[in-house]
Amino acid sequence: MKSLGKHLLAEYYRCDENAINDVKKVERALIEAAEIAGATVIGASFHRFEPYGVSGVVVISESHLTIHTWPEYGFAAVDVFTCGDHVDPMKAHEYLKQVFKTKNATVETILRGVLNIPDLRHKPGGSCVRGECGDKKIG
Repeated sequence: MKSLGKHLLAEYYRCDENAINDVKKVERALIEAAEIAGATVIGASFHRFEPYGVSGVVVISESHLTIHTWPEYGFAAVDVFTCGDHVDPMKAHEYLKQVFKTKNATVETILRGVLNIPDLRHKPGGSCVRGECGDKKIG
């Protein structure tokens, strides 16, 4: 089934508490995960909460990676949303599990933008808003 993107929803259990509470390490890990997956990093914003916890986002040209951590529980929630076919979000997921020394993880993949459009392509030419996707009329 063709879609515009893949959205991984991952939960990491029994992580290294220090690793997921270090804002610089978490930021570096998400940026590296995006690059390993084949994405193009646009920017990042991360914040460490007091007394503990980190939230952040890496914006990629193909969408984003986000994280929210609860070091007191050894838990992190991670989203990896990628568009197009050249980025592999599972590579990012596997890398992050290693960096955070995750003992157990779950992951669910959701296809985003499953549209009934002939010749569905990432970033099609033309305007689908006006009913024209590339050189094909829809609607």
